[in-house]
Amino acid sequence: MILHSAHAFGSVSALIALIAYALAAFLSRRLSFSGSRKILILACASHGLSVFASLISTDGAPQFGFAPALSATAWMVVLVYLLEYRWYPQLKTRWGMYVLGGVALLLAVLFPGQPLHVNASPWLPLHWVLGMASYGLFGAAVIHAWLMNRAEQEIRMAAENPTGLPLLTLERLTFRFIISGFVLLTATLLAGFIFGEVLYDAQRSFKWNHKTVFSTMAWITFAILLWGRWRNGWRGRQASRFLYLGALLLLLSYAGSRFVMEVILDRAS
Repeated sequence: MILHSAHAFGSVSALIALIAYALAAFLSRRLSFSGSRKILILACASHGLSVFASLISTDGAPQFGFAPALSATAWMVVLVYLLEYRWYPQLKTRWGMYVLGGVALLLAVLFPGQPLHVNASPWLPLHWVLGMASYGLFGAAVIHAWLMNRAEQEIRMAAENPTGLPLLTLERLTFRFIISGFVLLTATLLAGFIFGEVLYDAQRSFKWNHKTVFSTMAWITFAILLWGRWRNGWRGRQASRFLYLGALLLLLSYAGSRFVMEVILDRAS
């Protein structure tokens, strides 16, 4: 009964979040600053509840997949934006947050994922949450890098900065998110390597497969980026290329592989 209630609660939370995202997107030009922020807070809170509820399936096993992973990532990006908005209310990305959160959550409703193997550790969802947090922080870094490059291009053309924030501020924020995401990604990979047999059952223990390889390649890419920033002062488009490459590899490591297994091949791994 409790598990069924949790599943129903997650569905209701997802519905509330979808309605809030849709209303905020369609009424973005009519809503005041305070009104739009309140709706986004409601959407983000409901979205977060649905993300955590998705880790519990009706048969008692955690449930996850490519779409819940994207939903968790989008939720983290929206949450970061809301927190950031308190200090930088001039940041002009509200409509993009509505669309990102709504589309990712809708995918999670349509593709809820697969129940985890019954012998897996109950700590595995925590391992996933740690990984999704790193996804979210790198997602926030990608958005800020894109805003930074866009602002730089407009300034070079003698146009007004469309982002609402100075270039140096955007650059600092971008690398703060990269560093935070790198720390969490490192912790996620170490947990998998060291405690793989505890997190997974003996037949499905942490091993070198496509997910692990892509995650490690992403980690190496981000490590090179941070080393280049510290040693050679990389910035602007040069740094963004490494960030985009690392984020793409990280996306392919779990969400991409699960998409192939769940949608194209229509089976769980």
